[in-house]
Amino acid sequence: MAQTILHQVLEYIKTLEPEELLQVSRAVRERLVSQEEERKRQMFYQTLLASGLVRQIKTPPSIDVSRRRLAQIQGKPVSQTIIEERR
Repeated sequence: MAQTILHQVLEYIKTLEPEELLQVSRAVRERLVSQEEERKRQMFYQTLLASGLVRQIKTPPSIDVSRRRLAQIQGKPVSQTIIEERR
């Protein structure tokens, strides 16, 4: 029974859009992380904030960074410009 449901879920995942897949991924990660680990992580973040080492704890981006389009740059490579400016 459980194997049939798993197979159906895996087949359904193939039909999802990228944003929907990210939501599923987040839900699965949340489910896999134990409550104890989450409590420890939150305590760590609170300690960082209280000590002044950080001002804010940012959450991971909700978009898939691997699917971002590269910016088209005209002219010399940025690395070459940096080297020239350092001389």
